[in-house]
Amino acid sequence: MSQRLNLVDNQHELSIRKQCNLLSVHRSGFYYAPMGESQENLEIMRIMDEHYLKHPTEGVLNMQDMLLVLGFVVNHKRVRRLLRLMGLMAIYPKKNLSKLGLKKYIHPYLLKGLKITRPNQVFAIDITYIPMKNGFLYLTAIIDVYSRYIVGWGISNTLDADASLSVLKQAIKDHGKPEIINSDQGSQFTCEQWVDYLKEEDIRISMDGKGRAVDNTFIERFWRSLKWGYVYLHPANDGQELYYGVKEYILYYNHTRHHQGIDRRIPATLYKPAA
Repeated sequence: MSQRLNLVDNQHELSIRKQCNLLSVHRSGFYYAPMGESQENLEIMRIMDEHYLKHPTEGVLNMQDMLLVLGFVVNHKRVRRLLRLMGLMAIYPKKNLSKLGLKKYIHPYLLKGLKITRPNQVFAIDITYIPMKNGFLYLTAIIDVYSRYIVGWGISNTLDADASLSVLKQAIKDHGKPEIINSDQGSQFTCEQWVDYLKEEDIRISMDGKGRAVDNTFIERFWRSLKWGYVYLHPANDGQELYYGVKEYILYYNHTRHHQGIDRRIPATLYKPAA
């Protein structure tokens, strides 16, 4: 669904209504920006998101203390609910490794000690919360670990597995299959739909260990770059503006920006010639 919505172009000669009808998508989905939270909650979520990028090990109580210093009197239940809505969880060792019923879908981390020497050897996927002026959406992105090239991305209004799977399928269609794909142990990836698809495609499944801060560091660095370089500087008015802004930034990230992690080279120069 998200991929079809992304095909709608407000610059096209056909009206938005006609394009949505042809693609069998609801026009409301094209303009959708969640508005369920108060302006104060949206501001609190943005502040916590910025704080989390710098201090990913701090949990509910630390967030509550930080907000109090800034003048927000918020109880711990509210902080916890908003963090869950954002899909954020403090990084620290936990007793329970999975939610009940999902343990059978959890897979081991395969990247420790692995020498990554070529494009499409390892993809890493993750989802992040994206604040806007009057709401928020979620961004899924897939990075080729060898080149740091963003091979796929998509914007959605939910954390459902469908959104992540749609982005992966499009990335495979555009760039081919990876040998391994790494993710966290979020519900989008520890479910039958996700695991069965990867097994059908003969793609090896790797998952971060719970409480591990560095297992998926490649995509985390991209989130920091995206948010500090675009999202916080230019908060979007709606989903359409966000889509084009993210698209422009990813083009810059892939084809112009030099990355220290790959000897100050540009991702496209490493990915395109070999992929």
